[in-house]
Amino acid sequence: MVSPIDPSSTAFLLAENRNMPMHVGGLQLFEKPEGAGPDYIRNMYLQMRDVDEISPLFLKHPHRSLRTAGQLVWRPDEQFDIDHHVRHSALPEPGRIRELLDLCSRLHSTRLAWERPLWEAHIIEGLADGRVAMYTKTHHALVDGISAMRLLQSVLSTDPDERDMPAPWGARPPAPRREPSDAERELAELPATALRTALGITAEAAGLPGALVRTLGKGLRNETSSLSLHAPRTILNQKITGSRRFAAQDWPVERLRAIGKATGTTLNDVVLAMCSGAMRTYLIELGALPEAPLVAMVPVGLNAKQSHIASADGGNAVGAVMVQLATDRPDPADRLASIHRSMVDGKEALSSMTPVQILAMSALGQAPAILGPALRMQGIVRPPYNLIISNVPGPRTTHYWNGAKMVGTYPLSIPINGMALNITCTSYDGRMMFGLTGCRRTVPHLQRLLTHLDDEVAALEKAVAA
Repeated sequence: MVSPIDPSSTAFLLAENRNMPMHVGGLQLFEKPEGAGPDYIRNMYLQMRDVDEISPLFLKHPHRSLRTAGQLVWRPDEQFDIDHHVRHSALPEPGRIRELLDLCSRLHSTRLAWERPLWEAHIIEGLADGRVAMYTKTHHALVDGISAMRLLQSVLSTDPDERDMPAPWGARPPAPRREPSDAERELAELPATALRTALGITAEAAGLPGALVRTLGKGLRNETSSLSLHAPRTILNQKITGSRRFAAQDWPVERLRAIGKATGTTLNDVVLAMCSGAMRTYLIELGALPEAPLVAMVPVGLNAKQSHIASADGGNAVGAVMVQLATDRPDPADRLASIHRSMVDGKEALSSMTPVQILAMSALGQAPAILGPALRMQGIVRPPYNLIISNVPGPRTTHYWNGAKMVGTYPLSIPINGMALNITCTSYDGRMMFGLTGCRRTVPHLQRLLTHLDDEVAALEKAVAA
């Protein structure tokens, strides 16, 4: 039975090409339970593969034909092959994290074929320390980063002795229905035309002009806002290739939170300041730091209107705040203070809008990023922002999958033409875990950013103590 594909998912499918795969990914690290035998990883793979029933979400693939009048629809895969989707891989010696990240980089570079359901999972052995890894990728038309995190969490347990945990793609009993919130009702009533294009600002956004005038005014004055019109050109803002490089590392949340507490800023502000300082050092090394500050697009949740909380604290990321990263400032404390002001200003701009208006403003902010590559105008149209930095909340306590302790979870995301680097973070069990995904050619020596991130944490701590 076929079903329609919603406009936003259609956009992700149609935007995809060989150089720009549109899937998100995740890398999880597990410690084997005590007493695990030599066949443990093989058995883990078989448990993941040999499921009784596959969830309908993981059985559908995109399709269009004369019968669908050329429109994209979801169609169930009548020849579903679980061995194609769930695979057992091994690392070459010496089995370091470096070899694991290289493998994930290659796996993340290839497109998912439309004739099959749009997901893959790889159980990976061969790490020298005995841990087992799982890399998964799923098309953004199926799930976004937050949904993927919730799906993973739903098959994990806080009980190390619990067994019979299903694979993420296994069918489960439907969850009890709940009444939607007012914001969800309003979002559900959006007409398809409002999401169909990047400029989907229709009569549904009535009431926007006041907020729009204020935001446009700040954008034109190059002040912080939820709309950016003044991002400088950088090496990140050019056409990309399909090859990816992935780097990952984590830091204690309390270490970052202490910086925020001492400066009156949020955890998310500190994460952005880490990225700011790291990007500044990285671009200086390459002789490519622009005089104007870099601008980051930071996804925020619909609940920002009610609570002024960014996506780091929950919610579905449908709006965006454009944050000046203050990369023109040499002092780390000054950068953090500037980023904090930028985030507060952006959240205040969104707090005066309804969810429909947030979507409309987000579409307006995204238009130059989408239209530039689409019309082959990179280098002519000025980029609205330089990179994407998002923060997805994860479990706060230790979780297990059938006795295997999850000790790390690192997100992989989507670089696009004109935006060659994506930094996504997720919090888990007291640690903030960074995943950096970039075009292998456009963003050289991506792994150096990990050292610069670590140096920036130390620099912020020194600035706070001074």
